[in-house]
Amino acid sequence: MRDKATERWSTYEPFFIALGDKKVADIVITNHAKSRYGDRIESGQKDAEEIASWLWECLQAKRIVSYYRKEEDVYLIDDDIVMVAEFGELTGPYPVEGGPLHKMIVVTFLGKMSETIELRDLKSYYSWLRHSRRMTLMKNGRKKK
Repeated sequence: MRDKATERWSTYEPFFIALGDKKVADIVITNHAKSRYGDRIESGQKDAEEIASWLWECLQAKRIVSYYRKEEDVYLIDDDIVMVAEFGELTGPYPVEGGPLHKMIVVTFLGKMSETIELRDLKSYYSWLRHSRRMTLMKNGRKKK
């Protein structure tokens, strides 16, 4: 992802892109995110490098925004695709003014809001999931006695 040459001779595009207060210089796709991408975003098998290059293009075009203003783990791509990402600091000799560089670790893709209505309000969706799982566990606990 870093130091990709542009069309102009002897120039390079920047090797990091700002996302909020983070300076993303690398993208890591987990196996879970890769399988969820195939299930929920685009059917078919794509390898992690294709997904990472697509995300890099989205970052460059400023198509990725934070889902909530204060929380920095859920992101929206093109106002439709919901993605969960974590950040880790990159170690190494990367002299950048204004702070360290980060790698974006894509944990999972939750899906498209246009297809899954529940993703429009994640907080209520997650509270509903916790409640339904707790009730299922309680119901199964009663059956075992």
